[in-house]
Parts: sequence; C-alpha cells; structure tokens
Amino acid sequence: MRISDRVKTGPEKAPHRSLWKALGLTDEELSRPLIGVVCAQSECVPGHNHLKNIAQAVKDGIRLAGAVPVEFPAIGVCDGIAMGHIGMKYSLASRELIADSCEAMAQAHGMDGMVFIPNCDKIVPGMLMAARRLNLPSMVISGGPMLPGKMPGDARDYDLNAVFEAVGAYKAGRIDDQRLNDVESGSCPGCGSCSGMFTANSMNCITEVIGMALPGNGTISAVDAARIRLAKLTGMRVVKMVEEGLTPDKIMTEAAFRNALCLDMALGCSTNTVLHLPAIAHECEIDFDLDWVNETSAKVPNLCHLAPAGHHHVIDLHLAGGVMGVLSELAGKGLLDENAMTVSGMTLGEEIALARNYNTDVIRPFDDPYSATGGLMILRGNLAPDGGVVKRSAVAAEMLKHEGPARVYNSEEEAIAAIYAGAIKPGDVVVIRYEGPKGGPGMREMLSPTSAICGMGLDKEVALITDGRFSGATRGAAIGHVSPEAASGGMIGLVEEGDIIAIDIPAGKLELKVDEATLAERKAKWVCPPPNVTKGYLARYAKLVSSANKGAIVE
Repeated sequence: MRISDRVKTGPEKAPHRSLWKALGLTDEELSRPLIGVVCAQSECVPGHNHLKNIAQAVKDGIRLAGAVPVEFPAIGVCDGIAMGHIGMKYSLASRELIADSCEAMAQAHGMDGMVFIPNCDKIVPGMLMAARRLNLPSMVISGGPMLPGKMPGDARDYDLNAVFEAVGAYKAGRIDDQRLNDVESGSCPGCGSCSGMFTANSMNCITEVIGMALPGNGTISAVDAARIRLAKLTGMRVVKMVEEGLTPDKIMTEAAFRNALCLDMALGCSTNTVLHLPAIAHECEIDFDLDWVNETSAKVPNLCHLAPAGHHHVIDLHLAGGVMGVLSELAGKGLLDENAMTVSGMTLGEEIALARNYNTDVIRPFDDPYSATGGLMILRGNLAPDGGVVKRSAVAAEMLKHEGPARVYNSEEEAIAAIYAGAIKPGDVVVIRYEGPKGGPGMREMLSPTSAICGMGLDKEVALITDGRFSGATRGAAIGHVSPEAASGGMIGLVEEGDIIAIDIPAGKLELKVDEATLAERKAKWVCPPPNVTKGYLARYAKLVSSANKGAIVE
C-alpha cells in the first residue's frame, strides 16, 4: 500500500479522485505513485529565478520512471536584497516557515516521495529539515551557483561580496561613483546562487556529503545543461527510492553529519552551517554537539580558499573535481565514514571512488593544505560560554590573535553608521549586540558592517563580535553566534565602551578582560531592552526560538 492511496484509492475516495481529475490527472496516472516536487522559484531571488527549468526537468525524470509529479511552491528570501534593513530579520526565521509549509503540503496531499528544489541560504536547510520530518523517500536538486562577474579589461572574478566592499571603499573615498556603478553592474551576471563559498553554496555542497543529493548538486553552474540532466536523473532516481523504501532516516545519520563537518572544514564553508547543521540534526533526533566542530577542525585540513577567503569560485571547484574531488583527498585517512548511504543507492565511499582531484591549485592535496586545521572554529570564554563561531580560513594571519578596546553598539544600524562615519580605528573590537535569534529578532547577518570594514582597508586591524550572524561572504576577524545572546542575559550584553576584549582563534578563546566583581555589579543593574518587534510572525518567532548554539530552532 502506498501513502498516496489515502487520497486516491477505493470507492470512498471518489471525491478525492474527482479533484485530482479536475487537475487533469487520468485514471492511469492515479494508479501510479505521486511524487511531490516542491520548487522555490520566484522573481525575488536571482538564485531562484530559473528554478522552473529545474522543476520541469525533475518532472520529466519522474514521468520517465513511471510516476506522477505534483508540483507546489515554497517561499525563499534573498539574503543580499534583505541585507541591512528589517528584511534580514525574516531571513533565518523563514527557514522554519519553509520546513513547516513543505510538511503541511506533503501530508495534506498524500505524497509517496519528494523532490526538493531550493538554491539559496535558508531554503536548503529548511527543505532538509522537512525531508527528515516527513521521512518520505526524498532527494534535493538545487539550482546551482551563479557564474562570477567579469569587467572589461579586468581579469579578476567578481561576486556580490565585491559590491558590499565597494560601498565601504566608496564611503572611504577610495573609489568614485562610476567605479561603484561598474562593480554593481558587473558582479552578479545572472541566475544562480552567489558564486563564492557563501551560505547557499556551502549548504548545497554539504547536501551532497550528507547523502541527500546526487554528486554535482553543489557545484554544477546554474547555466550548465549538466544541471538539467542532473535534475532529470534526480526525478528518475526518487521513483526508485520509493520502490526501495530508502528514506532519510537511513541516510541522515550521525555519521552523515560528521562527514558533513569534514567537508565543511576542508572547503572553508560559511559560519551559517553551524546554525543549520544542528537544526537539521534536531529533526533527525541527533544531538549535534558544537564540540564536534573543533574536534573535526583539529583533524581535517583546509584544502580550499574559495571566495571570500581566496580568488577561486564555485565553478573553479566544479572543474577541479567538485565535492567528491575534495573528499577524495580525505578518503582512506580515517576521517570519513565511507559506508554512509546516499540517495544514489551507493555508499559515500563508492561515490568518492568515481572522483578525483583535477586541480591541486583549487583543491590542495591533503599533505599540502592552506592550513593543517579546518575552516571554522568555535570560540569559548567568559564572553561566549556557550560558544561563538569564526570562519578561521577567511581571517588574516595578523588577526588570529588580537586584543583591543570594545566599541559597543546595540544594533547593526548603530554600528554601520559609526563605521561609515570613520569612528572605528585600527585595533578596535566592534561589538554588535541585541541581534541574536530572540533579540533581533531573527539573528540578522552583519555583512554590511564587515564589508565596510574590509572596504575601508581595516580588515587586518579591526575585529567584529556579535550575537547576530554573518553572511558566508564575510571575511576578516568576524565572530558571530555569541551565546548566550544579549537578550537572554548573555555576557555580551554587559560589555561597556573601552573594555578590553582578547581574541585567540587558534586557542579557541574569546575573553572579556573585566574582573568578576565588576561584571557582577553590571549584571545586577542589567535590564533587557523592550522587544524590537511586538506583533506578527517575528514576535511569535522571538517567543519560541532557541539559542544560536542549538541552531536557533523553534522549540
């Protein structure tokens, strides 16, 4: 018996069949498995503008395999367009809406299997959360990365981060209006997720190693016909998965998450993976321990310096061998569980055996890494007892250890105004608080402040610490997810102007150098500011959301 029988089989389901027939389905189609195809296409997000083409290819594959596709939509926020204003409060919060809406549609309409079509930042983890919650045979096929931008007479590759940094350079008087317009017009040349190893591409690559997508999902460009072929293969394969009963609980195991962290460290993925992996693991009833991050980082070298850490982009990674090419450098060294199952029906080890590293400049060999340790690091100390995260691979060597005076701001807007006004000096530690999951609410990304700092040439002299988070495009000594957050009474809420903050990234330390007696006095006087939002979805979200160290899940 199929799940879809509850909406189409037997005389008592005649009304249900009547409604399916109103959609044009025949009796023959109603005798076959129904596969939900949830597509996040929209005209709001460059990474999603072309997803109808992916959806059509998936549906073609499903029909080729003898089942019936049923498409429905999902929302998606463009983090770049939402950046730097109230829109960013909705970005992380939208992850829960996506998961919930996918669950509601699949359950209400009796799907036998699912194909999820995301591309950008929160849509990928939201759909993975839904896939495990539903536990139907499921696959992910993303829309693919954007090509990097090119300028006439300039051999360099450009991306969205270049535009944000250009704003900082413009404010500092380092470029003029014409140059700013050239950069904004040429950096994002078309459809696809932003071209560096930012959050969207990080999560799409991780989806491969976690076993929920076919090889190539994270790296085949949005405009490559190979992505259409991959979508057709996905549609065909999911029908076989329904026949086999291969469900996400057999794929998204603890071993899969540990494998995902190995790729994360080798690639130098976005810090947002440390929010999304715990949230997906929560749906899998797996207790994702942040200590796994540092344990993995200590063993897995950083093999790639993709933008923003370096000048390579995701298309370069694809041509060098893609995700499996990276894993081929880690295979056989006791780091990966190569017996982990994937949606292909093969083990991860079997998939890796078909791959190789074609370019040792893009994917460094295991014995010649960029660094012996991984791309991310969890920092702890009295300022972040439950942890903070930094993309170590994107931090200049000069800033791996830093000590300086705190410049304290209670919102992103306050901080960016001060940065643009030239108030931040070399050696400063910018502190932005009340931007966490609860305090924001929504844990906004601080790409505008960090890009302004970089654009002004201060990224090797200034650090930034926040209970908010960062875009995968962020580079520099940017420490986010500080937990507990200020709105929950965390230590970051007690920092005062001029306090000395000590950062030691190699040692995993983040310390506020203020004596315990003084901190106790400040704690006794602390009063949480009133909430920034008092109605609507964000107000409900703020009441239910957990701390960043738990993945900002809604409990």
